[in-house]
Amino acid sequence: MTPPPARSRRTAARGGTPAHSLPRRGTVRRAQAITTYGVGSLIAVDQESFIVSGLDEADQSWNADESPQISERRLARLLGVDHFRLPPASDDASKDGLRVRRFPLMHSCPECNELQQHGNFNPPAGRSVCGTCDVDLVPSRFIVACEAGHLGEFPYWQWVHRSPDRGSTTIGKCGGTLMLRSSGRTSSLRSILVSCTCGQAPEVSMEGSFRRNALGDLGLKCRGSRPWLGTSTPVQGCALSLRTLQRGSSSVWQPVLKSALSIPPWSSRREDPLDGHWEKLRKYDDRAAVAIYLDAVFDDEWPVSLDEVMALLAAEREEDPDGEATPTFDHRYRALRNKEYERLRSGNDESERSRGEQFVCETPLGGQSVLDPLGVTGPMLVKKLREVRALKAFTRLIDAESTTDSTEMPLSERPLRWLPAMEVWGEGVFLRLDEERLDAWEKATAVAARVERLRTAHQRVLEQRAVDPSRVTPSPATPRMVLLHTLAHVLIDEWSLEAGYPAASLRERLYAADDMAGVLVYTATSDSAGSLGGLVAQGEPDRLDRSVRSAVHRAEWCSADPFCVESEASGTGGTNLAACHACVMLPETSCEHNNILLDRALLIGTPEDPSIGFFHEALQP
Repeated sequence: MTPPPARSRRTAARGGTPAHSLPRRGTVRRAQAITTYGVGSLIAVDQESFIVSGLDEADQSWNADESPQISERRLARLLGVDHFRLPPASDDASKDGLRVRRFPLMHSCPECNELQQHGNFNPPAGRSVCGTCDVDLVPSRFIVACEAGHLGEFPYWQWVHRSPDRGSTTIGKCGGTLMLRSSGRTSSLRSILVSCTCGQAPEVSMEGSFRRNALGDLGLKCRGSRPWLGTSTPVQGCALSLRTLQRGSSSVWQPVLKSALSIPPWSSRREDPLDGHWEKLRKYDDRAAVAIYLDAVFDDEWPVSLDEVMALLAAEREEDPDGEATPTFDHRYRALRNKEYERLRSGNDESERSRGEQFVCETPLGGQSVLDPLGVTGPMLVKKLREVRALKAFTRLIDAESTTDSTEMPLSERPLRWLPAMEVWGEGVFLRLDEERLDAWEKATAVAARVERLRTAHQRVLEQRAVDPSRVTPSPATPRMVLLHTLAHVLIDEWSLEAGYPAASLRERLYAADDMAGVLVYTATSDSAGSLGGLVAQGEPDRLDRSVRSAVHRAEWCSADPFCVESEASGTGGTNLAACHACVMLPETSCEHNNILLDRALLIGTPEDPSIGFFHEALQP
């Protein structure tokens, strides 16, 4: 059968579809500018490919003046910035929007098969078509990246002109033109053929280009290219090994996201008039010095009382990690979570809050003794919460959860005093597990051995993906962490069925450490899904008892059993055990740990050893 001709963009103009009914090209949701299409990521628009520009002042990815400002003091202090800004939400009256650059520059023409840089095709202004054939150009499927976050074009010239033993290369202008075609025999890399019209090298396939040392064998090292910062940015030598990637691979860009809940005393927003002054105020230890500073800054009446300022400064110092002379980022982030856990336990009643309070957390009215057989305690109804999620940096080839500062690529060449962020308003249910019962359960030999398999597999994956394995952050897998994580997943599944919430609109927030054993399930979208009290109602003890029992009972059976529950390892690198998409896995937006470190056997046990299930005894008839 004769293949259809290559599509030309002129066809759409001739067709019967009115131009005004077509969707706007290149539109993305505001949240996607943080999670999917952030700075340094690749974005496809029609048949074209672009990279989102950096946030440098000379060429910002969006207009900071038009981007609304977000304040979240706890998170801003952790990340070393003054404030955050929402991603652009451009409309017909706004000039705002994500700035992008064309990447990769290498394109091919499906008609004449030439492979060269986009500008060499002489396309008409504003179009990406071959100037000779008038058909859409195809961006290169292949790019290269290193573990330090640099990104570059695939070296087609070196790949074609390599020597037969893959040693030295004939690099330079040979007078020929690169050609790319597909043999059509298979869909594998073997069918993608690259050649040069110079005749000095045979036609070669792309097979083998994804080997870890494929480009290193050609003597190629990373040159430190950062195309999202523009051609004016000086290229710094990197010399790390290059890896070949497909343009749409998830390894090309992974966001490093950090989040915080707005909790008292910061959630009242009383401190907003002092934004920009906190770093200086922290230098003063006594009331008199703070009062002198406020007098010098504010000519009229102080916008915040001295008592409130001192209380806010004391609250900041309480979040500093104890016993750490120079605390690491991880220690400081853990201290931030510890304060959230304490506040979720203690609550913040609606009757005590001010009008602008952003955190309302109350104890349920019903008796909580009904939850005792389950080992669940301390449920709290979070009637109002605000979460801020900030894009700190991004990584390539490395899991964002195992990053260090040296492997994170910043969003700009120069330090910024703000970062892109999203704020989410919603509600949730917080619950804890009984510490005495949990301590006895996690000390069981069978439980510890099962989780150790998960921890070892996860640690191995982290080390394999790291530039320096000796500096890898230890795996967070512990018995209570895996138990709480899996419990959160089955509860989200249960409430998505029972209460009518889309699973993607709910999110987990885990508090798992030696002194913490809680989980918060809350609405995770910026729209109205679940913001009218429906989720809070699930936290009443009677309903929560039914929900936990039903969720755990549902986890006793999976359509992939017995293979699933008897699995020795599942997921990427064996980082799950009894967990699959048919039982406990969730949409990526709902999970803090990318659907790893899950094991429903810790909830209900295994056929051979039911006792390893935390809820096994409570669910017996």
